[in-house]
Amino acid sequence: MSMAAQTSGAATPRPMSKEERKVIIASSAGTVFEWYDFYLAGSLAANIAQTFVPGTNDTAKFIFVLFGFAAGFAVRPFGALFFGRLGDLIGRKYTFLVTMTVMGLATFVVGLLPSFESIGYLAPTAFIICRLLQGLALGGEYGGAATYVAEHAPQGRRGFYTSWIQTTATVGLMLSLIVILVLRLSMTPEAFAAWGWRVPFLVSILLLGVSIWIRLQLAESPAFVKMKEEGTGSKAPLSEAFGTWSNAKIGLIALFGGTAGQAVVWYTGQFYALFFMTQTLKIDGTTANLLIALSLLVGTPFFIFFGWLSDKIGRKPILLAGCLIAAISYFPLFTMLAKTANPKLISATETVKVVLTADPAKCGSLFDPVGVRTFTEPCDTLRRTLATNSIHYDLVNGPAGSALAATINGAPTAAADLVTAAQAAGYPKAGDPTILKTPSIGEMFSSARALQAAGILFILVIFVTMVYGPIAALLVELFPTRIRYTGMSLPYHIGNGWFGGFLPPTAFAIVAASGNIFSGLWYPIIIAMMTFVVGLLLLPETKDRDIYKS
Repeated sequence: MSMAAQTSGAATPRPMSKEERKVIIASSAGTVFEWYDFYLAGSLAANIAQTFVPGTNDTAKFIFVLFGFAAGFAVRPFGALFFGRLGDLIGRKYTFLVTMTVMGLATFVVGLLPSFESIGYLAPTAFIICRLLQGLALGGEYGGAATYVAEHAPQGRRGFYTSWIQTTATVGLMLSLIVILVLRLSMTPEAFAAWGWRVPFLVSILLLGVSIWIRLQLAESPAFVKMKEEGTGSKAPLSEAFGTWSNAKIGLIALFGGTAGQAVVWYTGQFYALFFMTQTLKIDGTTANLLIALSLLVGTPFFIFFGWLSDKIGRKPILLAGCLIAAISYFPLFTMLAKTANPKLISATETVKVVLTADPAKCGSLFDPVGVRTFTEPCDTLRRTLATNSIHYDLVNGPAGSALAATINGAPTAAADLVTAAQAAGYPKAGDPTILKTPSIGEMFSSARALQAAGILFILVIFVTMVYGPIAALLVELFPTRIRYTGMSLPYHIGNGWFGGFLPPTAFAIVAASGNIFSGLWYPIIIAMMTFVVGLLLLPETKDRDIYKS
């Protein structure tokens, strides 16, 4: 059977029925709760590291945060394979009921885990296991929800119907930020650090109960039922989807010409923007979360708009335009954000010249996507320390066998004192009064700087909505019913789990290696441009395909 569904003329769109509205609401609500669970670990990274990592080594805690964040993304393609196969064999509805239950229980357990002081290294180990379970569950959830909604949608409206699913990741992130903000503003920082950070994880058990109840009201998708009645289902979805070149190449085109670029634009506009503000610009967590939450609140309706628009003009032009515009705009937008939020930092990069001189053989790669490498060379550890403190530096090759040397504005400085000396010369510390701070919603709306920062973040979110709004409909339409769950899930989760999920640690490694706080943006720019070129040449337009004729 051909991987592509047969093309038919676009049917005249009809109004959404009551049953279709119920399908969208139920599927979207459950997926929102799953994303809420998944993103708590990223939003509460500092508190989690403080609880589960011993000692006062901030670099070690930061690496653990990156590892915990990346672990959930690393296993998403495996979840896609496992649950995608189940979804094509036993049905969409029951499979994403299982994924939701696994996600909810793993999240709830994180809220109960004892600290390192109580059970030692079992604490961080148990946390990582929970993150792996979350990643596996999410790997099966998205494909099921998107496929289920698309198979209920009438011809000519799949982009609009599935765009509601596309809002769920952003709404889930926003929901997690709102819950965290409410808790932060309603208790002392000490109470939040001690036990308050656990509350959002524990609340997830209530969300799990609501989600299961909602989804139990749904029937199986009509396309799957029709396939079963006709006896045309696949007996081996994995081998059928990826075991032959004619089918596998569609998955590769979907990955490199669609989801890879979509993923890096998505994660740059939301998670890397948050990462950049808190880790690089040293904005406090409350202010950063408020700014992100506002930009998401205003930008989320555009997922629906671009999904609707893709039914009119096609999935491909919107997706590829989003990748291209984002790639062109990232450097100026992030520079504007930095100048607005932490002008002292930008001034210091221009006036405080930090130079490292080292034997090139003693300066290695700093790429550490899952946080398991140990760096012992002074050149490597110092560069990572400078990057963690957002200090710009130039690296000069020294003679073979020479020791590491450092200067600030030409004055020799001991490596151990370099951060302190750079801060004395003009680099801001965390908490510097010149850094943007809006500890309440009222102050945010009364601050021109805060509104300008939120406006820049809103533009980044618009790019997100352009690439993400049409992607579910595109992926569904690329694959036939018999292997649709499996076929669409793997390229989606390789793109979003690996290309997107590893963006923060990859960008940090690039920054640490280059000494430039903006150089991490080269990663999403290169991937987005790759997707633009591959998609332009190879990705088919799918909006008029009849998925019932697959």
